[in-house]
Amino acid sequence: MNLFSKQNREVLSNPLTLDNPIMVQVLGICSALAVTSQLKPAIVMGLAVTIITAFSNVIISLIRNTIPNRIRIIVQLVVVAALVTIVSQILKAVAYDVSVQLSVYVGLIITNCILMGRLEAFAMTNKPWPSFLDGIGNGLGYALILVIVGAVREFFGRGSLLGFKLIPQSFYDAGYMDNGMMSMPAMALILLGCVIWIHRSYFYKEDKK
Repeated sequence: MNLFSKQNREVLSNPLTLDNPIMVQVLGICSALAVTSQLKPAIVMGLAVTIITAFSNVIISLIRNTIPNRIRIIVQLVVVAALVTIVSQILKAVAYDVSVQLSVYVGLIITNCILMGRLEAFAMTNKPWPSFLDGIGNGLGYALILVIVGAVREFFGRGSLLGFKLIPQSFYDAGYMDNGMMSMPAMALILLGCVIWIHRSYFYKEDKK
């Protein structure tokens, strides 16, 4: 078995570009707007979703043939809830300040449309390894957008990235001011809309005759 066959590579890479869960499928928008005021929580949230999506895909793929069809959604939710609880507890132990910033949104990963969509559309019909790659790809595709939006919002809203000041004090002395609108959820929506627009303009433009 070729672990990185052309098909498996496409399963891993397509969610990063052509089939990104946020830019193309427009899933996971709520958390993308809520946790991107700074870069650090955006990175942590993206990694958490990636880990949970990958391992929940593997678990569901392993037991897919034993799950009664009428309760498959319940089983999927139980698996995701268990993984979310584990990740939440680890996050509180090693990065408590970030877990406070993320607030309830870590718990709400349980109902993330990306997660449930991949379990239902892919893991239930594919083997564990492709399901793992699909989870990693979709998680990283989600994380990529969070990182882009989070970086832009923190840089222009606070003049910093990951808490480190990047804009020199001399700029502020000359009259430069941080853009307070960048900390508002409305600006996250605008930036996300711009990212989706740029992506679709590049990948889905009509062929000129």
